[in-house]
Amino acid sequence: MHDLFTTSALDVLIVSFGVGIVVGLTGMGGGALMTPALIFLGINPSVAVANDLVAASVNKSVGAAVHWRHGSPNLRLAGYLIVGSVPAAFLGSFVTRWVSDEEKFLTYAIGVALLFAACSYAFRMYLQLRHVTGGNVAPAGPVVLRPARTIAVGVVGGLLVGITSVGSGSVIMVALLLLYPTLSAVRLVGTDLVQAVPLVLSAAIGHWINDGVQWAVLIPLIVGGSPGTFLGSRMARWVSQSVIRRGIVIVLSVTGLKMLGVSPTWVGIIGAGMLLLGPLLWGFVRQTRGLPAFDNNAAAWRVSDETPTPRP
Repeated sequence: MHDLFTTSALDVLIVSFGVGIVVGLTGMGGGALMTPALIFLGINPSVAVANDLVAASVNKSVGAAVHWRHGSPNLRLAGYLIVGSVPAAFLGSFVTRWVSDEEKFLTYAIGVALLFAACSYAFRMYLQLRHVTGGNVAPAGPVVLRPARTIAVGVVGGLLVGITSVGSGSVIMVALLLLYPTLSAVRLVGTDLVQAVPLVLSAAIGHWINDGVQWAVLIPLIVGGSPGTFLGSRMARWVSQSVIRRGIVIVLSVTGLKMLGVSPTWVGIIGAGMLLLGPLLWGFVRQTRGLPAFDNNAAAWRVSDETPTPRP
């Protein structure tokens, strides 16, 4: 237990607290940020994935319990997702055992997953913008479940999470938004959280069997992440969501490129290009939805995962 008092454990604690704040501010899953952060701290990729999944299974259980209590999740929909995601996540945790260079494979896999998450997150921002400009009213009509497609989404998301720990809070949510446009935002979030608990737990068990956990990594992850998420949630109403979310897309993109082995020069050029041209592109998208290109009072907009609505 003396490892808990080392400088490395303190680094993990500080980073997890920072990632927790971002999660609380944006509502996005922490795996896309926490796993590469742990790797950059010098932690083996397989250890980073395993410990992040175990910590996520604890944190997501709390959020799912809150949504379950308020009756927001669609349990049938969550059940179909679980049928596909749970076995796929457990299988995905063993995939790295079948490759010759586990560390290199995981690094590249996480890089691809981060780029995929960045694209899906950007698309999710557009869907939320469209929802806001459409009057924040879910389309009328009953929710018609699509079992085969939903299970397929669960399988793809489960494999992605099982291998890389990335995807439970970004890729699956975008797929649900596309498959079930008549489902309200709060029920989508609740459904995603409920299915994410057994999904992440299944992947965590698989990685625990394969790699075990390091208490000097796991405990700081939980201790730092929980208060960070709480603080971020309290800060969300005072911070411009639009700026933060565009920043997240840039961070995910450049981190993914770095893990894929792209030279630092090109990573810097691409990152700078996204930083400079991103606001112009987003301004054009806003104009297509009948809004001014640049919102001078961006902090007044509260585009959350649960109730994406502008504040008066």
